[in-house]
Amino acid sequence: MPPMVAIHGESMSDELAQQQRRLRLKKSLKEISEMKGMGTELVTVIIPPDRMISDVRQHLGQEAGQAANIKSKSTRKHVTDAIESAISTLNRYKTPGEGGLAIFVGHVIVGNNKTRLVSKVVDDPPEPFPSFRYRCDSRFEVSQLEEMMIDRTSYGLFVIDRSEAAYGIASGKRLHCQEHITSLVPSKHGRGGQSAQRFERLIEEAAHKFFKKASERACNYWLPMIQDLRGIIIGGPGATKDFVVKNDYFHHEIKKLIAEPYFDVGYSNESGLRELVQRAGSMMDQIELDIERTIVDEFLREVMQTNPKATYGEMMIRSALEQGAVSTLLLSESLTKRRVLWVCKACKKEWESTQENRSEIPNCPECNSENVGEDEERTMDLIDELSVLAGHTSAQVKIISMDTEEGATLSTAFGGVAALLRYSIS
Repeated sequence: MPPMVAIHGESMSDELAQQQRRLRLKKSLKEISEMKGMGTELVTVIIPPDRMISDVRQHLGQEAGQAANIKSKSTRKHVTDAIESAISTLNRYKTPGEGGLAIFVGHVIVGNNKTRLVSKVVDDPPEPFPSFRYRCDSRFEVSQLEEMMIDRTSYGLFVIDRSEAAYGIASGKRLHCQEHITSLVPSKHGRGGQSAQRFERLIEEAAHKFFKKASERACNYWLPMIQDLRGIIIGGPGATKDFVVKNDYFHHEIKKLIAEPYFDVGYSNESGLRELVQRAGSMMDQIELDIERTIVDEFLREVMQTNPKATYGEMMIRSALEQGAVSTLLLSESLTKRRVLWVCKACKKEWESTQENRSEIPNCPECNSENVGEDEERTMDLIDELSVLAGHTSAQVKIISMDTEEGATLSTAFGGVAALLRYSIS
């Protein structure tokens, strides 16, 4: 829906807008992946941001010419219908936009050997489409969409003791050891008299140089990717790891990302990094999920108070948003409802209602006519609509996943819509 782009820029933080793009893509991808055609009749058109719409229109015109040669009459008609529908969708756009545009159109099987012409558009992807694609097949081509859903957030890993150090990153299920460094720090063994102090000093100087070299190299490796790093996990066999963090060997931007606790692992080489990932794996998942747990817990505690600064349910939330009382809006990513603007074609009355996916079309409340349609330009997902309303009064919006018990409780017990309030409104 083109109008949503402007709304995002206006009222939502970049992070929230990006979260919503990913959520919309996740829903579209699920829907599109399940669709199937009778034969090779489903048309996928993916347009990267640097491709001109006029070029694509011309390409589709040529494909329509080729389709005239298809032997099967019904396949020929279905492919032609799909290409014409894609061209008519393209005519609504002057450019592919910042992220590009994907059109999925064709006669999809809807049961009992029946098909229906379906058209889905993705025009606000979380990342730009990398390349142009035209494909006609029995299923839609969704590999570029799937690629965008891969979680690229990663964690920096660092293990150290006085004799060696290693650093790298863990991303998704993969671990990459960037470098293993061994130190020239001599071990502390007996020297008599004055030379003992001098030897001790030399050891400490060598250790300082080694700690500095290892931490600087790790920081230089991580800094270019700092936007994608969720945290830095530190480990090692002894107390050296604590000493290195405490004594500011790390770059100040990296130090902000260091997560506690630090982990005791057996080695300070690539094996140590692997052990670190095993030991800290749950912590990596938790860093993200703890933020969600904390905020849902706060809501659950508040809603039990006598005069709660919290509320839930769509009607109460709308009322609180209108009053400017919402400080943080909590929306479950499981919400699939839409806010639909209905228009009666008989008496021209317009009204809004919330519906679960695409349930039945209501009669007009004014004249009871059945001649009612939805205004697709002004209909949007409930998550998007409530986020826009929250933006009008600078309320924060948190989209809560289903990956924690608290997230599941928000969805099942509170309908997936809740809020922490600036003041009690009961």
